Amino acid sequence: MFAEERFAKIIEAVNQQKSVKLSELCVLLDTSESTIRRDLNLLADKGMLVKVHGGAIALNESFTQTENNVEEKSKLFVEEKDAVAKYAASLIEDDDFVFIDAGTTTEKMIDYILPKRVSFVTNGFIHAKKLAQKNFKVYITGGEVKTATEAIVGAECVLGIQKYNFTKCFLGVNGISVSGGFSTPDKNEAGVKTAAISRSMKSYVLADHSKFDKISSVTFAELKKAEIITDRVPDKKYFGKTSIKEVV
Repeated sequence: MFAEERFAKIIEAVNQQKSVKLSELCVLLDTSESTIRRDLNLLADKGMLVKVHGGAIALNESFTQTENNVEEKSKLFVEEKDAVAKYAASLIEDDDFVFIDAGTTTEKMIDYILPKRVSFVTNGFIHAKKLAQKNFKVYITGGEVKTATEAIVGAECVLGIQKYNFTKCFLGVNGISVSGGFSTPDKNEAGVKTAAISRSMKSYVLADHSKFDKISSVTFAELKKAEIITDRVPDKKYFGKTSIKEVV
């Protein structure tokens, strides 16, 4: 197969699927991994796709591997996050057993949670303090402290979460995309989020509109695994993929 033919088939696959793995392209084109890698590099240089670790993604979905710290995040989309947090808090009911993920939007939730018969588990140590100050019963996970996001992560944290059965969980996210699902840059934080979703009857992902059409390093769940609470959805294509609540 000539190079131009491979290029055309690669672009077609990426644009149709939005993201493709290197291994998938090798099978599709019956070509060696080293050749496909070179092809992806050339196509990325020409601005025809975005090359990522292990494959490629379409141009309309940007890849991000960096993450702001809590102080930086707290200054972004303040009104939008506040509206999302207020609605999310209204979903908590008497006798719920809730997991709240570390994060700036989930932290804002706590200000709006009314006095109820609710117990919480969280991997955010600031969250735990604020919940306890509001006289809720709260359990904090064990594990490694990640200061940049004020989160507790790691294998011990995941094992702890897997003991519980939550009625609801509320999670933060870095990227939302049709092809990449819900994603985050840190594999340890991704593990915590995946565990929480697997142990929850109902899962919610809290995100302002800037998180859509973004893919980060690690996918922690498919879109269908959680309802999205957002200020607004920038593209209607997401409405067919999962339940979405727009609050602005």
